[in-house]
Amino acid sequence: MRKFNLPVGLLCLLLLKGSRAFLPNNGFRRTITSETREAPKIYSDQKISLTSLNLAVDLASSSELLSSLSLNIDREQAEALAGPFFGASLFPYLAFLYFLNVKENNCPKGVTVGFATCLLFVFLTIPAAITAQVLYGVSLADSDWLHGSAESLLTITNLVTVIAFRQALEAKEKNLPMPQSATSWGPMTSLMLGLTGVAIVTAVVPAVLGPTVHTPYLAGFMDLPLSLDGFGANPEPENALTIATWIIHVSSLVEFLVAMGFAWRWADIVDNPTWKGLTWGLLPLHSSGITACTYHLFFNRIPVLVPLQALLTCVGNTTAAIATYRIARSNGWQPDVDERIQNTVIPLLDKLTKSRTGEFQTKIVESDSLVGFEDLGAALAGDNDYTFLIKLFGGCAAASYAIKYGELYFDFPYEANVYLGFAVIGVPSALNAFKWYKRSQDPTFEGWF
Repeated sequence: MRKFNLPVGLLCLLLLKGSRAFLPNNGFRRTITSETREAPKIYSDQKISLTSLNLAVDLASSSELLSSLSLNIDREQAEALAGPFFGASLFPYLAFLYFLNVKENNCPKGVTVGFATCLLFVFLTIPAAITAQVLYGVSLADSDWLHGSAESLLTITNLVTVIAFRQALEAKEKNLPMPQSATSWGPMTSLMLGLTGVAIVTAVVPAVLGPTVHTPYLAGFMDLPLSLDGFGANPEPENALTIATWIIHVSSLVEFLVAMGFAWRWADIVDNPTWKGLTWGLLPLHSSGITACTYHLFFNRIPVLVPLQALLTCVGNTTAAIATYRIARSNGWQPDVDERIQNTVIPLLDKLTKSRTGEFQTKIVESDSLVGFEDLGAALAGDNDYTFLIKLFGGCAAASYAIKYGELYFDFPYEANVYLGFAVIGVPSALNAFKWYKRSQDPTFEGWF
């Protein structure tokens, strides 16, 4: 069993430190406190006035609560709401990694390394966020050089996962010996450390040169050298992402979709459809990534998207943990726990998650499905790892240019309409879910999510 002791405890403290209660002001807490005190004795002729008074207090409290839950919150309130969700999301993610890595699953080791790298992303993002706040008084998303450096670690996470999954799938499909990335921790760990070193350099170099709050990531070398104002475009805000930072965000989304597609294919190759539940379990996490990109699309002007992203992250980590638990149980994994727990808690967990011990469905014929980014892994199966990545990042770069400069010709990013933001998140999330539903619309499909 892998143990996470001091580092995880430290990480939890850092994540939870400074988190506030969900009610953003002390006034409402005082209202609640005053209402819960013992009321003075009231005579019968005062009952009507007391009832009216209580009703007025209740209405005032409700109004204040609704006001506190308004979608038009500021950045400080948004971060206060997001903090507890981000902190709580760590624990199910550790459970997800543990169940993914049980030996009965025979999960390629490089895939586990890729998913585990997300912890490094979380840990190293904390000092970047603190730096942005202390030096400039802004959130991490508003300081491009810090933002791009930190988010590049998430791209590394997804990149390592995709490469490891791809290599293992190719070996399985062609009946070749499993690659080292599947049987050893070394190759993907070395790749992860090397790429992480590069990401750290991209933060250290500008830090030494004395950056300002809006110093562009990688010196903005991929941005267009001229302004589009003279061509009918709206002026670009100072906190707009550079092309390099947009590429990081778009590629993270696409890589994650490809990884979801690989998990689906892995289920067919190992003849265990329970693996497809992992694809379903990862859906909220992909929506979380869409939420982050939507926040930047509106130039970080819709703060309520920050706690929404945190909530989706917490939910996604939980559903991913349940998915890997079901996979482990279907492969015959038995927890090494006290017999009393084995006979009480474990059956309850199996019932709640609809897990089956040591059994799973036979392979079923799937219906035709829509074509999406998650099919890139299959579409580019004939490419080697290098050409696969070049094509992948080439497409993400084209999309990034279209987003960064295309949105300047519209007014909606500047208006920061909350409901439009929700639509930008909801539509692709719904299409993504429909994609997997259509693939698994057979009534015997084994899927909990």
